[in-house]
Amino acid sequence: MGRLSATFVKADKAPGRYADGDGLYLVVAPGGSKSWVCRVQKDGKRRDIGLGSIKKVSLAQARDRVGKVRTQIEAGLDPILERKKEAGIPTFRVAAATVFTENRAAWKNKKHAGQWLATLTTYAFPHIGDMSVSLIDGQHVRDALLPIWLTKQETARRVRQRISMVIDWAVAEGYRSTPLAMAALNKSLPKIKRKVEHQAAMAYAQVPAFVARLRERESVGRLAFELLVLTALRSGEIRGALWSEIDLAAKVWTIPATRMKAGVEHVVPLTDAALAVLKRAEAYREVRNDLVFPGMRHGKPLSDMTLTKICRDMDVPAVPHGFRSSFRDWVSEETDFDGAIAEMALAHTIANKVEAAYRRGKLLDKRRVMMDDWADYCLGKSAAVAKPPVVEGEPECAEADEGKAGDA
Repeated sequence: MGRLSATFVKADKAPGRYADGDGLYLVVAPGGSKSWVCRVQKDGKRRDIGLGSIKKVSLAQARDRVGKVRTQIEAGLDPILERKKEAGIPTFRVAAATVFTENRAAWKNKKHAGQWLATLTTYAFPHIGDMSVSLIDGQHVRDALLPIWLTKQETARRVRQRISMVIDWAVAEGYRSTPLAMAALNKSLPKIKRKVEHQAAMAYAQVPAFVARLRERESVGRLAFELLVLTALRSGEIRGALWSEIDLAAKVWTIPATRMKAGVEHVVPLTDAALAVLKRAEAYREVRNDLVFPGMRHGKPLSDMTLTKICRDMDVPAVPHGFRSSFRDWVSEETDFDGAIAEMALAHTIANKVEAAYRRGKLLDKRRVMMDDWADYCLGKSAAVAKPPVVEGEPECAEADEGKAGDA
């Protein structure tokens, strides 16, 4: 120990590591900044632990810190965690606020962002809000979840996920050494009999009559609903449609990844019926507003309740999202189109990565034929359902029809 001197440390040095002994190194960065690092080895694993800048930590202090770090390592302690403890570990409430601030900008769903901290405030903070994040274990989380586990199941699951996210952040920040034992926590909670609840859908046989009624009056909302039925898209994708996304000449609509649920760009073949809806929608186009279906407030899209209200006003026991199921059932029961083509039209995520790579082509020509037939069906035209063409250069999908699928 003691190869370096105070004079040597202060002198200008080329970038690199300079050993003092006993694992202590002076590290000179390419920019000229200097700091101390302690290199330790335990159970065959090497680890570098920062000890601070030379502006704040002298050579003598660095040597003292090396001794302390090595003692902690030998005692089975994590030096970084112990340092955090000395500096003050935050409470769960403070940690949650930090996690929320760090992640809020990345959350696309504003409703989710608003609920994230609110659910923790209501259900977690009364139990663990003022506890140090280093002391929270499965028992504490279980006590917070148990009162709502059977009565507010979805909320309880979200609270559990958000608590776990905060604890994982605490581990990453060095405030604790282990995450929550989620497997044990889950087993300790009462079992829930889950019921799969599908979105209320309309039988596809009733869709033509619905579209005819929809056309009896015209409004921005009804035009948006008609395009939703014809394209089998989600409500948010329809309401947020921009004229700049649509190529009328090429008859395609390219929805960017930022507006898609799965975060992947989606190309929609536009049928003549869909183009006719867009032509009627041009009458509602606003100056300096790129929205295809503008809402009541200037520059804002239609409210997410607009299409739902149309269903209620027409006394239809279905929701807008359910028309995707109507389309999917029609493909399965009335056509010879491959289920894989229908899944691509619905922009569903393909869980199997090999299969997803196999279907990487958009199969646009096949989808266009299918959507043309769907449009004819919705408009009550008596056209024979065409079988999908074999497009040269595209792989044939050999898998069987997948049946109705929910959103991925």
